[in-house]
Amino acid sequence: MTTAEAIQVPAVPDDIARQIVLPEGHRDDVPLFAAYRWLRENNPLGRVEVEGYDPVWLVSKHADVMEIERQPDLFTSGGADPGSHNPILQNQAGDAFTRSLLGGSLRVLDAVTYLDPPEHTAVRGIATDWFRPANLKKWEDTIRGLAREAIGKSLHSGANDLDLVGDFALGFPLHVVMSLFGVPESDEPRMMALTQDFFGTADPDARRADVEELTPEAAARQWKAAIDDFYAYFDVLVEDRRKSPRDDLATIIACAKQENGEYYPKTFAYGWFVAIATAGHDTTSSTLSGTIEQLALHPELLTKVQQNPQLLPDLVNEGLRWSSPVKQFTRRATRDCTLRGRRISEGDRLMLLYQSANRDADVFDDPDTFRIERRPNRHIAFGYGPHMCIGQHLSKLELRVMLEELLPRIRSVEITGERRVVQTNFVGGLRKLPVRLELSS
Repeated sequence: MTTAEAIQVPAVPDDIARQIVLPEGHRDDVPLFAAYRWLRENNPLGRVEVEGYDPVWLVSKHADVMEIERQPDLFTSGGADPGSHNPILQNQAGDAFTRSLLGGSLRVLDAVTYLDPPEHTAVRGIATDWFRPANLKKWEDTIRGLAREAIGKSLHSGANDLDLVGDFALGFPLHVVMSLFGVPESDEPRMMALTQDFFGTADPDARRADVEELTPEAAARQWKAAIDDFYAYFDVLVEDRRKSPRDDLATIIACAKQENGEYYPKTFAYGWFVAIATAGHDTTSSTLSGTIEQLALHPELLTKVQQNPQLLPDLVNEGLRWSSPVKQFTRRATRDCTLRGRRISEGDRLMLLYQSANRDADVFDDPDTFRIERRPNRHIAFGYGPHMCIGQHLSKLELRVMLEELLPRIRSVEITGERRVVQTNFVGGLRKLPVRLELSS
């Protein structure tokens, strides 16, 4: 933080603000990334007002995102005052609708996303040890078997014409997460539908049949409907694990107890299950499809990593930087402060643009080029600070194992049709990518 006087910078043009704030601005990532670049080069911390949304500061630089993320006491997720702030940017009508359902609160889930320390620390601690690399190591063989199974189900030797996203990339991470939960495979289609409902609230292609089209609060209504459906399913899971504990992640979460020895309220278990089933699935599938798309566009990179498998961890990291499937979270200033010479007032909201931060030329050489051998690769695709994604090591493990199993068999991969991107300003990536994938036997 500095106490510098406010500096003179160009105002953020309305078209740039709308491109970044509105979900429809994310339908085409070429102008989106051009808008990010304009911000970084001209007004890296710019306050904008887009009709229908609260005024918000657009935080586009890597260093500023880290500065905010490391100070949850100054830049809150809303935990201590859940009616004051939504860490996931919605329009004003959506927030108003959410408050009307929750008695004035915007805390849709009792999940770490909505919490601040010390509550965040305690709830995150429920599963911290399970997600450590040392524990995940014992699941690697299971995950490898699931990767081979996914390849065998979706692909065959020779030419495969398919939608890389819907026919392949979406299924594997969900199957891994559900297997670790102990959820029956027969229930996975239901979980898949709900995860798409959850993250597709602003995408016409993912609208639920029971949600009105184009109403201002439609996104919030779909969000709440998906959460209610998740709760109904996971309540059965919580009850089962409390009665009959097993050696699985669901048992650890369902049977977690507070300091007083009592179980956490069920809503905290639901929050964990929803967070892992959605973010733990969709972000990994978006990164997998985005990485393979780059290998299709740059076949020399595919050859390089096939000849040198030791590059696979680097490929995973670059895929995460490039895709950055979590596009934003917002924070609220708890008191007046100064950031990058700009005066931030108590109550101001800040939109952390992770995709932009991961293309910051101050941190990444040639940031708009996909480079496997990028070292160091200081991407913040998993966030930073206390809110850094607890599932990052599992996601990296899934991606590495799948690529270890798939890439040696690829003879060629060619994009054969028009790509489509999920219309969302929150979490998403490719929705559709037609490819011809030729595999060896």
